[in-house]
Parts: sequence; structure tokens; C-alpha cells
Amino acid sequence: MLVLLPPSEGKASSGRGAPLKLESLSLPGLTDARESVLGELVELCAGDEDKAREVLGLSEGLRGEVAKNAGLLTAGARPAGEIYTGVLYDALDLASLDATAKKRAARSLLVFSGLWGAVRVNDRIPSYRCSMGVKLPGLGALGAHWRTPMASVLPEAAGDGLVLDLRSAAYAAAWKPKGEVAGRTATVRVLHAPTRKVVSHFNKATKGRIVRSLLSAGAAPKGPAQLVEALRDLGYVVEAQAPVKAGQAWSLDVLVEEIH
Repeated sequence: MLVLLPPSEGKASSGRGAPLKLESLSLPGLTDARESVLGELVELCAGDEDKAREVLGLSEGLRGEVAKNAGLLTAGARPAGEIYTGVLYDALDLASLDATAKKRAARSLLVFSGLWGAVRVNDRIPSYRCSMGVKLPGLGALGAHWRTPMASVLPEAAGDGLVLDLRSAAYAAAWKPKGEVAGRTATVRVLHAPTRKVVSHFNKATKGRIVRSLLSAGAAPKGPAQLVEALRDLGYVVEAQAPVKAGQAWSLDVLVEEIH
């Protein structure tokens, strides 16, 4: 099972570890594309601060993020699972998983990123600020920048098992499973059952709890239909829609009564 996650805007500090080594990150087929984004981001943020804030879409209160980006090459690096914070990652709570579940997380979780493309939770990265929606002056829109390298790297990462896609729209644009891979991909929405509306906060929190439940239970669904069964066994209310034609993903709605 490969689980595709969005990053979080909020991130922990880089800490005092050794600096980033691009060649040590998972998915080495993305190294050249990572180097291009990293180089341009550092150059941008080491120059005109106001221009960098405008490009990155940062408010005056986030001015310090520009300096943080400028120092990415020498900043300390930590496992990505410790860097990403926010609602989904608080609910997932990787640090409190038992040792076996942590190993499953290291194998199966893939966090998408405007800067790194995608990383595994044990990959060591510095704290940064660069969303997938950013358009860098030299590279243009990052979503488009990542599509070509992702198209060659991600199908191999997906292997022959289930792909559970929990990404937000901006990050889903960087790689869309196609063909045979799409047929074993499941996308998930979380709906407030009484209103059948998506509410951002509990949508993220529930997705984090879903991933935690699957990791803790040792669930290993082979495909979307088996995923539906596994989630129901774990107590989730799930409505599933199988694809109507080849090359499409399954759509799952998880219904939640309470917003928390």
C-alpha cells in the first residue's frame, strides 16, 4: 500500500541535525528536479525579500520564512515525519505509533511537496516554506514542473498494490495515476454526515486518523475494494464508487457524524 499525503503549511523548526543531502532522499529519480527548485528558491529568498514574499504568497507576519528558505543549504535536517505538523499530522501522530507501525509508515507514506516533489517520512529535510501553488520566476508553476519527473518515478513507487490518495487538489495536480495504476487507486473525501459537506479541519483530522488506524491495525488491503472492507472493519462508515471505465480511480466517501 502506498499512501499519498499532502504536506502541511505549518512546520517544525529544522533543529540542529546535519544539513540536507539531496542524494540521500528517497525517489532518486526526482533529484535533478529537486535541485532545480531548491537552487532557485534559495536564490530568490537570498535576494529581494519583498519580491520573495510576493512570489511565495507570504504575509508580512511570515516574513521570517524568507530568511529560513535562504538558509536551506546549511540548515539542520530532521525526518520529514517530524517536520510536518498541522491537523492531519497531529491526528496521525507518528511519534506515538508502536515500532511495527512506524516501520509500516516508513514503507508506505509519501508526502508530496512543492520543494521536494515527494518524500518518505524518514527522509531528512530542513523546515521550509514553498507550496505547490508557487510560480518561481525561472521554473514557473511547480505543479507543472513536477509532472514529468513524477510520471516516470511514481508508478514504480506505487508497485503493484493499492494507492490511497489523500492529497489536496494542488498536490494531486503534480501526479495523476493513470492506466492500470489508476484502477487500484482510491481517493477519499471526508463528509459531515448530516450535511454531506466537506469541512476542512475535520477532513484533515479524519484522514490522519484513517492512516493511523490502518498502520496500527496492520491492515494490508490489496486494492480499493479490500480497503473499503478494512475501513468498515475499523469502524468507519464508507460509501464507495467504483470506476465506470478503465483508467479511473475509485472514489470513497467517509461519513463522520461529529466534527472534531
